[in-house]
Amino acid sequence: MIPYGKHYLDEVDIEAVVSVLRSGSLTQGVKVAEFEKSISEYTGSKYAVAVSSGTAALHLACIVANIGKGDTVLTTANTFVASANCILYVGAKPVFVDIDPKTLNLDIDELQKKCNASTMKAIIPVHFSGLPCDMRRIKKIADSNNLQIIEDASHALGAKYKDGSKVGNCRYSDMTVFSFHPVKGITSGEGGVITTNNNEHHQRLLQLRSHGICKGNFDIPGIGFLDNNLVKPHSAMDDGELKMWYYEMQELGYNYRITDIQSALAISQMKKIDNFLDRRRELVASYDKAFQSIDFISLTQLSWREQSSNHLYVVNIDFGKIGISRHHLMKKLADKGIGTQVHYIPVPMQPYYEQLGFSCEDYPITKNYLRFLFLCILNFQMMSNKM
Repeated sequence: MIPYGKHYLDEVDIEAVVSVLRSGSLTQGVKVAEFEKSISEYTGSKYAVAVSSGTAALHLACIVANIGKGDTVLTTANTFVASANCILYVGAKPVFVDIDPKTLNLDIDELQKKCNASTMKAIIPVHFSGLPCDMRRIKKIADSNNLQIIEDASHALGAKYKDGSKVGNCRYSDMTVFSFHPVKGITSGEGGVITTNNNEHHQRLLQLRSHGICKGNFDIPGIGFLDNNLVKPHSAMDDGELKMWYYEMQELGYNYRITDIQSALAISQMKKIDNFLDRRRELVASYDKAFQSIDFISLTQLSWREQSSNHLYVVNIDFGKIGISRHHLMKKLADKGIGTQVHYIPVPMQPYYEQLGFSCEDYPITKNYLRFLFLCILNFQMMSNKM
């Protein structure tokens, strides 16, 4: 069976993992920091914090943005549930925005209309299938409404904004989140990263990912020297030095740590990311050529191939015209060993969100898009003869 998406691993990746297994340091060692450095250098951000998943990254970003009970956060109706769940995790309420039928990202005019409540705290734009949203316009809206921005770039490592700079540099946002699930641009098995240019955000993210604990440095509030007077000498200090064993929990954090094993794999993958992006463009170009003359297939995001990371290849199919349901078409393709998928069932249509009072009827473009949505394979198995 050819899956709709598959990671690419070579012997260099495998040896990178084996090397860590032989080193004796399996988690939270030098490879985590090395991976973070590779991400910040690649994207152009000042800081990067690696965590256990993209969902964990979204959760921590919401906490650091001080989103909480009574707040509302804008995001797209067409996304994976994690983009909205992270809002619920911190006690806030999502406000969904319908999509633009051309880009499949959130409709910025609709976004502007919905920025009308004093409870609005942030925007979480999602770069769907790797095509960046128009972040310059979104930032202008956010700035005029005093809103923070957390980019969900889970699909978009290697994508570029309209100005040519890489997604994740946080030029237009407070934080950007990436995912490294096996179907993403690179993989660490499971994993995520938050990039930011804000040092306070950076320090707090580091603390929150590991139980809210600070250890082994003078960044712990209240410890150290102030005007040559020792502060908090009762337990943390010994002869003017921070005790080697001392640590303290500053706030309620989480075990969202990533391991050295995962980070070693991701570092090795990052060295191939430009090859991965080139290969995705080749696959997309071959699909565009194959499908452009088929009258019951409409191509999507066609004008932005070079800007996108091309995480997914999405087409709209007129199932009425071909006289077969999406389900039966997928079954016929599966019988021939070809995997396909639907991305996504809109979040407001999920039973849990319906119980919260949301309805897909309120997002007509998203609902119509779902009727014809069909996700073709973008298969990394085909990379083996290209690397």
